[in-house]
Amino acid sequence: MRVLLIKTSSLGDVIHALPALTDAMRAIPGIRFDWVVEEGFAEIPSWHPAVDNVIPVAIRRWRKNLWETFRSGEWRRFKQILGKHHYDLVIDAQGLVKSAWLTRYVKAPIAGLDSRSAREPLASRFYDRRLAVGRGQHAVERLRQLFAVALGYDLPKGLGDYGLNRARLVEKTPATPFVLFLHGTTWDTKHWPEIYWREMAERLGAANIEVRLPWGNLAEHQRAERIAAGLKNAVVLPKLNLAGVARVLAQAKACVAVDTGLGHLAAALDVPTISLFGPTNPGLTGAYGKGQVHLGSDFPCAPCLQKKCTYQPTPEDQRRFDLKREWPLCFTRLNPERVASRLSALLLAEDLR
Repeated sequence: MRVLLIKTSSLGDVIHALPALTDAMRAIPGIRFDWVVEEGFAEIPSWHPAVDNVIPVAIRRWRKNLWETFRSGEWRRFKQILGKHHYDLVIDAQGLVKSAWLTRYVKAPIAGLDSRSAREPLASRFYDRRLAVGRGQHAVERLRQLFAVALGYDLPKGLGDYGLNRARLVEKTPATPFVLFLHGTTWDTKHWPEIYWREMAERLGAANIEVRLPWGNLAEHQRAERIAAGLKNAVVLPKLNLAGVARVLAQAKACVAVDTGLGHLAAALDVPTISLFGPTNPGLTGAYGKGQVHLGSDFPCAPCLQKKCTYQPTPEDQRRFDLKREWPLCFTRLNPERVASRLSALLLAEDLR
């Protein structure tokens, strides 16, 4: 059986789909997948043993210059690739109009979420089979249920398995154990205050633990340099692609992360991680897997799910906190002392395994 999966973005969403492939691979002998995914994340599907072909799309880039997309022939070539293979089923696991639109170019039955389950109800109009999957549960479990219903097998019990071979990424055990700081994220409100990262690095230095800091753009590089400045135990890594970051992750003793796609990659590689949530809800999209600790703020307005903080500080807030350097204030409930305590417990548990 050959299935085309459409799950284009984002990094965390792509990683969330991996356990569903593992379930299907174990339930249906010989099943194979091709995967349509955004070009920036095309490395990830190729790591799963049930995936044969990765079909990159560039919806984000194409939308910025539609004329060039058509003139260059990129769109035509993409449609030709979709039409080249025979599929027994198409699963749109994104549930958006933009992903559902891509199914129009495949001659096969199409399964996806029904109008009550999809993020964009209009997307369900493109599907031959509209499947109900309950909201209010983790994204990984929703995808596992979608695949089980679409492909007709019983959902396996227990925690989902990402199916990645971590041993392929670990070239050798690092001479010095280290903790990786995953400090980069998209929303301004999801950033743990920089002074907290600095204090965490200092605390780990006092315990003779090395810290490594990856980065993906200029702002992240500058932040990493400021966090590491003058600290003998802190190392700013060179710029890495996803495969390079995955190799570093696979060697890490543990990670400290904000709500970021790389935190989900850490979970997929079974790396113990402390994930910090201020404005977002870890119950629905937190890092999924073994050794994953979610620390969610209990600030009065959290989780607000807002990209811009609208909280109005009280006089007491102004007295207690440095509003320029400890913003957003929801993260003051997740201060370095609390995070360091949980990280110490996590590292000890790893040493006792």
